[in-house]
Amino acid sequence: MNKEKLVIEGVRPDGSRLRPSDWIERISSMVAEFGPDHRLHYSTAVHPCIVDGKRCLIVEPELLEKSPELYEYILHFAERNQLTVHLDGSAFESTDRESSQNDCSLAGC
Repeated sequence: MNKEKLVIEGVRPDGSRLRPSDWIERISSMVAEFGPDHRLHYSTAVHPCIVDGKRCLIVEPELLEKSPELYEYILHFAERNQLTVHLDGSAFESTDRESSQNDCSLAGC
């Protein structure tokens, strides 16, 4: 199994951006749960982050074990939409306000 995190940017090789602009939150909410505070909390397996000022979707390798269908769906989504995908990376900032208290660097997540 691949142990590296996937970083999916909302940008295509030609520089165009994927619309709708909330696609990262839509995918992240597929595995999010409502907490006792009645707020939506993103999963640690699939969550939005900011990378070098760009909104990205982080897909942790644990998702392949927990939900192989969702993992494949996300990979096919990125491929179909010609999105830029990286393995691992550096210095990430979470877009989830509660998670932003944690260091969301790929090395430290």
